[in-house]
Amino acid sequence: MKAHARMYTIVGLVVGAAGIGILWASGVKFPIAIPPGILILLAGALFVGLTPWRWSPAVGSLLGLFVIVGFLISPTGVGNLVGDHGASVSIGSVIQLVGVLTALVTGVIATRDGYRAAGRR
Repeated sequence: MKAHARMYTIVGLVVGAAGIGILWASGVKFPIAIPPGILILLAGALFVGLTPWRWSPAVGSLLGLFVIVGFLISPTGVGNLVGDHGASVSIGSVIQLVGVLTALVTGVIATRDGYRAAGRR
């Protein structure tokens, strides 16, 4: 897992964005035409994937945490997850949460590994 933690962080961000896309396609209303979470998570995935710095995966972790907190404080977050608004919304919520939780955890691991490797040099 150590060697691939950065890649898992990227995949988690993309999966989280896909989950938001499913929510959008299922009719969940967002404040603007394209859900900002999709753009933010995809930009974060590009950042983590294209930058060489050892702290870059921490950005993916922070974005994952940001989406998780947003989900928890949203008045419809838990309702979406448990199926109050339909099966497709529940599936989108599950996919989103699995993705951002993956990004959160693996981003921390990748950042830690980057600093450990630098310390050994």
